[in-house]
Amino acid sequence: MSKIKVAVVGVGNCASSLLQGIHYYKDSRADETVGLMHWDIGGYLPGDIEIVAAFDIDKRKVGEDVSSAIFARPNCTKVFCSDVPKTGVTVRMGRVLDGFSKHMSEYEARYTFIRADAPEPDKDEVVRVIRDSGAEMVLNYLPVGSEKATRFYVECALAAEVGFVNNMPVFIASDLDWARRFADANLPIIGDDIKAQLGATITHRILTDLFKKRGVKIDRTYQLNTGGNTDFLNMLNRARLLSKKTSKTEAVQSVAGERIDDHNIHVGPSDYVPWQEDNKVCFIRMEGKLFGDVPMNLELRLSVEDSPNSAGVAIDAIRCCRLALDRGMGGVLYAPSSYFCKHPPKQYTDDQAYSLTEEFIRGANLQVNHSASDVNVKKL
Repeated sequence: MSKIKVAVVGVGNCASSLLQGIHYYKDSRADETVGLMHWDIGGYLPGDIEIVAAFDIDKRKVGEDVSSAIFARPNCTKVFCSDVPKTGVTVRMGRVLDGFSKHMSEYEARYTFIRADAPEPDKDEVVRVIRDSGAEMVLNYLPVGSEKATRFYVECALAAEVGFVNNMPVFIASDLDWARRFADANLPIIGDDIKAQLGATITHRILTDLFKKRGVKIDRTYQLNTGGNTDFLNMLNRARLLSKKTSKTEAVQSVAGERIDDHNIHVGPSDYVPWQEDNKVCFIRMEGKLFGDVPMNLELRLSVEDSPNSAGVAIDAIRCCRLALDRGMGGVLYAPSSYFCKHPPKQYTDDQAYSLTEEFIRGANLQVNHSASDVNVKKL
């Protein structure tokens, strides 16, 4: 199979785990791999993915080969493949806009960004770089709260006529106007807000669905998360959290059966603990009633390395986006979006989303036309 050529926006921990993973699995066989949801998707293997363009704003990354930039501070994710070869792809200065929260400048440089002393590109330059690189899709890894910056790169992707995989919670695929623009351009989009391979949201969803199926009424629940990477540091600015909290909360509410009163559900980032670095610790509590209105509660603690947990899903989303390009499919990819993302345009249970995604991979055309009434539309 030919290479899947990807342009990455944001060379942070998630991009580091992704690129490490591409090379970690490159010379593996299907019978000896661990940690992948799919070894083969439509004939494409993990090693068929190639990063051909990259944008960032940190001086320790801009101008560097992407293979070394992924290990530069403030990145702090686990190194499981240290011998990533030179790619020949230089990280270019990106557009800042709201992609950097000013409060982060108050922290030590090893924890936060140092803005590169380089001119920001305009739309025409970014479009030219994407086209010249041969990229077939843009992978968005901008920080939470980067509303304007995300829309800038979405416009660039549309102008460059490439697909888009939206890994963060700015609502693009789940915004009816953006979805229509991708459909009109016959370009695929997967989004919004990547759901980790086995993280806080997917675990909370599965438990919520289990309560529903076993007839247990949920009275109240919370999900608290702590971490020490730049994602958690960025989210100390609560003004940047509106879409993130909406995304995570609706991911749980959508499988609850009977919607939980807003007062009785709290799902979202909680605090920044520097020494945790890329380790994310999640605490879930669920209170409900069993047979005879007898009360019960469940508490769970989950500890995961945050960015590899994301990359394990991104590597599949990229390959599904390429399948759509091969098949001439444009617009929102509803099945992969529902399985890979927290805030897709159409929510399904995880069992349904899994089955639909397997059908999509096998070649089913699942591009139905959803109306605004049954699509999870967010107008910002």
